[in-house]
Amino acid sequence: MACDALEKLKGLLGYATAEERAELAAIARRLTPAWVPLFQGPQQAAYDSEADVLFYGGAAGGGKTDLVIGAALTRHRRSIIFRRVGTELQAICDRMAEILGTAEGFNAQKNLWRLPGRQVEFGAVPVLGDEKKYQGRPHDLKVFDEITSFTEAQFRFLITWLRTTDTAQRCRVICTGNPPVDSQGEWVMRYWAPWLDKDHPNPAQPGELRWFAVLDGKDAEVESSEPFLHQGRRIRPQSRTFIPSRVQDNPFLMETGYEATLQALPEPLRSRMLEGDFSAGQEENPFQVIPSAWVVAAQGRWSEQGRQGPMDGVGQDVARGGRAETVIARRHGAWYDQLLCYPGSATPDGPSAAALAMAAARDGAPIHVDVIGCGTSPYDHLNQAGVHVVPINGAGASHGTDKSGKLRFHNLRAELWWKMREALDPKAVPPVSLPPGQAVRADLCAPTWSLRSGKILIESKEDLMARIGRSPDRGDALVYASVETPKRAAFGGRAGHVVEYDPWA
Repeated sequence: MACDALEKLKGLLGYATAEERAELAAIARRLTPAWVPLFQGPQQAAYDSEADVLFYGGAAGGGKTDLVIGAALTRHRRSIIFRRVGTELQAICDRMAEILGTAEGFNAQKNLWRLPGRQVEFGAVPVLGDEKKYQGRPHDLKVFDEITSFTEAQFRFLITWLRTTDTAQRCRVICTGNPPVDSQGEWVMRYWAPWLDKDHPNPAQPGELRWFAVLDGKDAEVESSEPFLHQGRRIRPQSRTFIPSRVQDNPFLMETGYEATLQALPEPLRSRMLEGDFSAGQEENPFQVIPSAWVVAAQGRWSEQGRQGPMDGVGQDVARGGRAETVIARRHGAWYDQLLCYPGSATPDGPSAAALAMAAARDGAPIHVDVIGCGTSPYDHLNQAGVHVVPINGAGASHGTDKSGKLRFHNLRAELWWKMREALDPKAVPPVSLPPGQAVRADLCAPTWSLRSGKILIESKEDLMARIGRSPDRGDALVYASVETPKRAAFGGRAGHVVEYDPWA
């Protein structure tokens, strides 16, 4: 009976005004045992989406919380809803009680709601490493509310146990949120790049399914959902999509005047919250080493035809396995070529990493290699081959000052990153041109700085990785390539003769 009535209500939607649509939705809610999505809108599309991993939202007020609660109550048996901070879960619990009309079944101590045939758990991971508390605990629905507040490492770890023993039960991940407010959340724009990155070469439409697989430790877009063999292993791609929503899609909030509240916000918050604009300015840490606007301006100056003169420097950041990449940056004066990025599995040892660096170098350009960790072996092989290679030890001593001549640096890492900052200053001559890409912007804008004992200290790579959940490989490679090391020819070098030169002397 209720289903027939709902079908009749849907038939009236094409003739209804906005006010009538809200009234019809209210009637529909009374006819159903728990929850139904807003008819014929983004919430309905998200609820019905076949994507394995869905990102819903963008702007405020589009019914994100209701979507995840509704999906847990109507389509899943074992769900978990995550927020980064535990106290933020209270609003979700309150809304769920409002939808159900009761708090019966909720165990506040266990953060667990038991319902007939269903279980909804609530979790938080405020500190990096807290995600391990959920290791091995399967759910057929995993929800990440305000996904940009999580690190990529936390997200990938927690979705590992998306599974069920019920062959009839669908498994899915639903993420909700607004555009990121700082560099920590920029990984979301990379993960859903076809929908969110304006520079993506093959953009996707809202709700369009795209399929991805992890190949050699790196995400790769593939043509379809068909399983395939890769290095002897059977790979099943997962689908992703992004469905935007705004307050205008929610007739209940529109009647409360919430739209006017969002319109009154200052920019860029207004564009992010009202329009879901992922390109709107982000709030930067006042101690961010390189301002985002400087990187954006440098990328805006870049073109394929911008290269002038011979190659002057190469920077290599080496990875060995895992999700990190071996990245090679090439510099011609103030123009940087497109980065060469290889999965860590492509450089399992020193000779393989050295071979890639040698193949990339031209015109006698010195190769700068990070020798902390797995970069030592590639450096040794390049040096033994007579290649002009310069070791970069970020923990080593610095002998330079900033351009004012007043500030010194805590170590070499601080000096190199600060010199990159000075080169990207809009007043610097010549102006730097950086290759496009959101990943380049994210890496260069990630580190922060401080003053310690009167010297500039840049956030260590280990601390940075713990904070943002990834390695800033592209940024490091660009910084290494920026080092102004004179070529051997300038010091009387000849073929096959190694001239000793210390760029830090």
